[in-house]
Amino acid sequence: MTGAFRKAVFFVLLLGLVCVGYQRMIKKANSKLAEAKVRLQDKLDKLAEFKQASAATEGLTKQLEQLQGAITFFESKLPPTSEIDKVLHDVTVIVQKQGLRSKRVLRLNQKDNSGYVEQPLKMELEGNFNSFYSFLLELEKLPRIMKIRELKLAKQTKDEGKIKADFIVSIFFQNKTG
Repeated sequence: MTGAFRKAVFFVLLLGLVCVGYQRMIKKANSKLAEAKVRLQDKLDKLAEFKQASAATEGLTKQLEQLQGAITFFESKLPPTSEIDKVLHDVTVIVQKQGLRSKRVLRLNQKDNSGYVEQPLKMELEGNFNSFYSFLLELEKLPRIMKIRELKLAKQTKDEGKIKADFIVSIFFQNKTG
């Protein structure tokens, strides 16, 4: 064997060793590295989603606190059902203070809702239009939640500026069972 032939065989063996090493070691390591990169990217994506969800949760927490404050405020405006007579007295005092004549006050059936009770009252008042307007303004200032429905105003033919008002005022109370 000559020296050149030995060098050629050695070179071929060395080249074969490199090819086998690449196939058996480097290719496997590259595929494992690629899989690790994919797993890492998945984890980074999940971390980004978690950060977004966390930020959204903080916003929802703030909104929940605001809503709880609003609920507390409105519940403070709803007297217990036991105070219905006091509220009726307040409405009657306002009617008398404004110089209006109460023709009729009729309690209608209560409507039970979850969390509150609605007590509608059918009222007929007569008097000066400006007095009736002042009555509505004072009614609005009461620290209670009320709603006026089915308001009908009729002008009195005898006296100028006099009206007859027929309406339903609903007063809202806390529902003890809800």
